[in-house]
Amino acid sequence: MPLDAAAHVRLARPSSDLRAAERFWVDGLGLSVLYRHEADGTPGRHSLLMVGWPQGSWHLELTHDPAAPTDPQPTPEDLLVLYLGEPVPDSLVERLEAHGGKRVPAHNPYWDTWGVTVRDPDGYLLVLSSRDWSNSVS
Repeated sequence: MPLDAAAHVRLARPSSDLRAAERFWVDGLGLSVLYRHEADGTPGRHSLLMVGWPQGSWHLELTHDPAAPTDPQPTPEDLLVLYLGEPVPDSLVERLEAHGGKRVPAHNPYWDTWGVTVRDPDGYLLVLSSRDWSNSVS
């Protein structure tokens, strides 16, 4: 298969607490658990949680190595932006907050104008944008 626009994208990053991450991404945002693996104590084996939409072209992989945990170290520019193409529902933000998220001001004020920024339990930032997006050249 050639590398083209149909290629699936995996975003991978560490998590300090996969259960808390699952509550946020699945119960809060509404993604599905696509795959889960619990480490069995074998050195180098990671626990992981893959979440996304079953028919999506991307998924988020969250990993945790219980033998040698990697602390997440997100920066203010580490964003996962979801373009909703409509106003961000207050009920969605409230659900994310009820499941471990925290609404925060964006580092770049552009995102405060065009959406809502929520910090996940590992400190990474999810932006729910009211704008829409297309990679197509107009």
